[in-house]
Amino acid sequence: MKLKLFLLSAFFIVLFTHFSYTVAKENWQRIDFDTTVKVQDHIPKKFDDNFSLLSLLGSVEVTVGFCLIMVALALIRLRWLAVVGWLIIIPASAAEVFGKLILYHPGPPLFFHRTTLATHLPSFYITTEFSYPSGHMTRIVFIATVVFLSFFFSRINLLLKYTILLGILGLIFLMGLTRVSLGEHWLSDVLGGSLLGMAMGFFASGLILPTKKVIT
Repeated sequence: MKLKLFLLSAFFIVLFTHFSYTVAKENWQRIDFDTTVKVQDHIPKKFDDNFSLLSLLGSVEVTVGFCLIMVALALIRLRWLAVVGWLIIIPASAAEVFGKLILYHPGPPLFFHRTTLATHLPSFYITTEFSYPSGHMTRIVFIATVVFLSFFFSRINLLLKYTILLGILGLIFLMGLTRVSLGEHWLSDVLGGSLLGMAMGFFASGLILPTKKVIT
């Protein structure tokens, strides 16, 4: 089953690469603009404070901090492959930054921006010229993929598994919605970040999940 997780990772890497090509060819410009306009038209500004607060969950400090805690727990248990797996969030974030540096894809203009939360987190002071892919989505989907698969291959009952899945999908949807609603990213940035996060998440899961938990 671990091999299947690695193959899924490879599949999503290919999908992410192809999707990135379509973004680079500017095939998403009209869809991105129209989606942002429609989302902002239908979501009142009174939600901006809550969405801005929710977006903190996808920040570098929170997501990487969570993974480092999991690394520490894996070290205590002497699970070396799990240590490597959780640390994959670092190259995942590096790939996201690399994409923003080389792929010409300007983010939403200032008149779309609706973030209201003032923060002193270091990552909020670091900006790149382009916006593809979304780092928030890359990191949140990475963690969500690993967490869900950990529960999916555990012995908990099926109802609880589907409840956890719905909760995770809800969080991913809301995080993607905040990116567009707050004018931080285009829809294409959200989708690209999600594909990258899934690719890295499946690969990390192949390292993190204990062999005895991974059923065939």
